[in-house]
Amino acid sequence: MDTIDVRFPTSRHRDGSDAMNPFPDYSAAYVVLRTSAGAEGHGFVFTVGRGTEIEVAAMRSLAGMVIGQPVEELLADPGALARRLIGDSQIRWLGPEKGVVHMAAGGIVNAVWDLAARRAGKPLWKLLADLTPEQLVAQIDFRYLRDALTEDDALGLLRAGAAGRAQREEHLLRHGYPAYTTTPGWLGYDDEKLARLCGEAVTAGYELIKLKVGGDLADDVRRMGIARQAVGPDIRIAVDANQIWGVPDAIEWMRQLSSFDPYWIEEPTSPDDILGHAAVRRALAPIKVATGEHVHNAVMFKQLLQAGAVDIVQIDACRVGGVNENLAILLLAAKFGVPVCPHAGGVGLCELVQHLAMFDYVAVSGSTEDRAIEYVDHLHEHFVDPVRIRAGRYLAPTAPGMSAQIVPESLAAFQFPDGPEWAATADEPVSTAA
Repeated sequence: MDTIDVRFPTSRHRDGSDAMNPFPDYSAAYVVLRTSAGAEGHGFVFTVGRGTEIEVAAMRSLAGMVIGQPVEELLADPGALARRLIGDSQIRWLGPEKGVVHMAAGGIVNAVWDLAARRAGKPLWKLLADLTPEQLVAQIDFRYLRDALTEDDALGLLRAGAAGRAQREEHLLRHGYPAYTTTPGWLGYDDEKLARLCGEAVTAGYELIKLKVGGDLADDVRRMGIARQAVGPDIRIAVDANQIWGVPDAIEWMRQLSSFDPYWIEEPTSPDDILGHAAVRRALAPIKVATGEHVHNAVMFKQLLQAGAVDIVQIDACRVGGVNENLAILLLAAKFGVPVCPHAGGVGLCELVQHLAMFDYVAVSGSTEDRAIEYVDHLHEHFVDPVRIRAGRYLAPTAPGMSAQIVPESLAAFQFPDGPEWAATADEPVSTAA
């Protein structure tokens, strides 16, 4: 197992800037699993700069539970590895099932699934969709979920999803999956750039755009007005506060923006505050509440759904314990009838999470209504199998794997702190280097 700290200096142009993260450097704690026969599986954990070295250290601390495992046994049951990594009594003490070590376990689990899909010669979404309901259910840890989702519930959902699966797969390959774009909405962009990018998004075929909010109310009112004028009345505009508010602030701030017809408010308060999200949802309806990119695990998603706290579930490929836990979250959302709009952007998040959303469409929910995968047009050129967007839709990946592999030249150039892209600018006031 090789691990690499790789960082891209996005803070220099305020790409990715929001109310909580004004100067992010999109980064990855990157992991490569290598078999004795020479096959590879790639995975990573997304970060925004400082602290990536801590995530790399967490991955290395888990290496002993992966290195030396029989390959066929590992690939036949990635769920067993996931339970072993997440359930280790010593590592678990640092969580449990949350934070740095949980994400590190998820990065390794994702690398195993990437290896499995490569070995099968299939993109991950197709590998998952081709598994039987029984095989999929066996990959999920139901221990803390059975009060909301049992094995029988999951089997029922997956068996129902089998009807029409071939037709949906054909439709996906032909037409792709809906996307929405956050590219126009970073807080660090000036008004001219905001208006221009909003117009370009509509021309490119997007029916939903997202703006960051929460820095200054007067600025948000002005920016929402610019965006609404640029896109017209029929394009949905979602807004994202990135956890900046308390509950009363979230309610009052969003009431000031309600005249611009926001579609959803994302992360209106602390991601841990389940009852707070429920209060915001009750107060702001019909504005929807979306969250998930910082929700630690399937248990929290379960509680958000049980409490009626969310209208939109936002899974993240790198926040929870990997593919296996995201399978549980997709099934929970299906059980409660709540649409999933994955969080992406970042570095490589679009590449990874598209597979989960497409599996959900083909084998679980059977629908793309009110569903879209976030898209940000940053850093895709660094991936061997980058996302492809056409007319505001993700085209289904066809290459084997989870689309996680970063181009070797990019790994070398942006390795932190000694890669040439960092060494050459060591004297510049970059946030990561500060």
